[in-house]
Amino acid sequence: MKKPNKKQEMSRRKFISLAGGAAASLAAMSAIGMPVDWALNNPEIDVDSLNTDKIKTDVLVIGSGMAGLFAAVKAHDAGAKVIMVSKGRLGASGQTPFAKGIFAFDPEKENLSLDEFVAKVSRSALGTNNNAYTKQMAQHSLTRVNELKEWGFFDSSLYNKSFSKPIEERNIPVQERITITHLIKENAKVVGAAGFSIDTQKIVFYEAKSVILCTGAGGFKPNGFPICDLTHDGTIMAYNIGAKVTGKEWNDGHPGKSENAAACYDGWGDMFEQKPSTTGVEIRHDLGVDMNYVAYKNGSPLKMGPPGSGEQTDVSGGPYTPEEFTRQNDTPPGRKEGGRPPKRGKGGPPKGGKGEGAPPGMGGSIVGGSSAGMAIHKSEGLVPINDQCESTIPGLYAAGDALGSYMAGAIYTQIGSSLAGSAVQGGVAGEAAAKYSKNIKSVNISASKLKEIEEGILTPLKLEAGYSPAWVTQTLQGIMIPNFIIYIKKENLLKAALAYVEELRDHHIPMLRASNMHELRLAHETKNMIISAEMKLKASIMRTESRCSHYRLDYPEMDTKNWQVWLNIFKGEDGTMQFEKQPFNTWPV
Repeated sequence: MKKPNKKQEMSRRKFISLAGGAAASLAAMSAIGMPVDWALNNPEIDVDSLNTDKIKTDVLVIGSGMAGLFAAVKAHDAGAKVIMVSKGRLGASGQTPFAKGIFAFDPEKENLSLDEFVAKVSRSALGTNNNAYTKQMAQHSLTRVNELKEWGFFDSSLYNKSFSKPIEERNIPVQERITITHLIKENAKVVGAAGFSIDTQKIVFYEAKSVILCTGAGGFKPNGFPICDLTHDGTIMAYNIGAKVTGKEWNDGHPGKSENAAACYDGWGDMFEQKPSTTGVEIRHDLGVDMNYVAYKNGSPLKMGPPGSGEQTDVSGGPYTPEEFTRQNDTPPGRKEGGRPPKRGKGGPPKGGKGEGAPPGMGGSIVGGSSAGMAIHKSEGLVPINDQCESTIPGLYAAGDALGSYMAGAIYTQIGSSLAGSAVQGGVAGEAAAKYSKNIKSVNISASKLKEIEEGILTPLKLEAGYSPAWVTQTLQGIMIPNFIIYIKKENLLKAALAYVEELRDHHIPMLRASNMHELRLAHETKNMIISAEMKLKASIMRTESRCSHYRLDYPEMDTKNWQVWLNIFKGEDGTMQFEKQPFNTWPV
């Protein structure tokens, strides 16, 4: 490596100082594999020199995963002018590259009818699923799969090429590496969004008749699972303009590897390249939190694991499993509420996504929790007001993991349903947003609103002193990721964690400082993670029962009298976080 000149050396020292001290910064950069010279390629920004773009469209799709792909394609095919914007790359960011199994319900081959499928999913989900979205996913999954086949989706383990095919055929503009930070609402409806480019150092405003959030879920940037760039951006942006969100008490229990976290493994723990494949009906009851419970009670988590990686130790207590699903998992029948978690299958390669093996890509993994901060797929996100993926804000739609559709409930019930649900919901949202846009006249965002949003975007760049977003994120991870906070819950620990998170919210968010566009992205992501943490803790405290992937040591039983409800969150008129109960399977909200 060449010796840096004085100008470079000064930039490096200044970057290290901003990161919170030389030793801490070098350790943090080394731990994540970042070269020290990274700072030299991210120069400090002159805020006054930033350019501003304003772009008009009918439908703005935010996100470029499976949901975003179908949202853009179907909105275009319905006659709308569409722009897709993503902070990553088409088909290659978020969780999309990790997903290898997609569910296809073929009524001519399956033994269950659609209604029987929905009923069995609901039984496994202990009533937490939304029947309309469960049926919608199954009903349209085969059509979406056949379209993906035409685009070459199943021919490669990488998705950019197959995703690009329908986008390029329709000349849909795709703007990548754009961090969207704000949704814009005027006259009680969505009128666009705003953010900034990491590469070209400019602020971008989008005036849109409708917006579809396909921004995925999020976590606290945990090691060992490929959601490091998903931080609940869409959820928090929508919450900030008054949308209702839901599902923050549920927890994803994906296990993972400490090395090559995004790679696929067979049942013996060997890594291999895996192309996507389809899965048929196999309704399960995969908690994820049960593995965390075993680890909490017994310790030595490396001796335990998911399906396909060994047999778990029996313990008393633990999350409730319906009897028929307990038998399916090879545990003796007759388990009662509060009984031990189900045993898992013996080690061995997965059997084509069916049978006793692990879900695709999960074989040979260690105990769950590597996706800390994410809920069960489709169980958190914006509250829909109908089966058209429409949120509580006119003109704002969401699909995939950005929509709290409760498609599978608060539990893993069907392998491959998450990817299928994203494809189906993306298509539904795209068509609905296009139809809505036809009735909206041209949108113009007021100058005062544009100025207000720009100030909000650039605040971290203007601070002379403050906190590095990397340091604040590390602090948040230390609070939220422990097994006994987010998975195995009890009130005193939840309240203790909440006190720390509220301190970050009140004191550290206003002092998040950035010196370049990359740090500016980190600052906004850190803010979103903090608000999401507050939601998760408060929702977990409020739900005084244990059900599916929410487990309380101090309330270990289901409470069917008081908690046959989804828990929704919204911002009150005074800016505080408010909660409401919505009975299962009721419309409207």
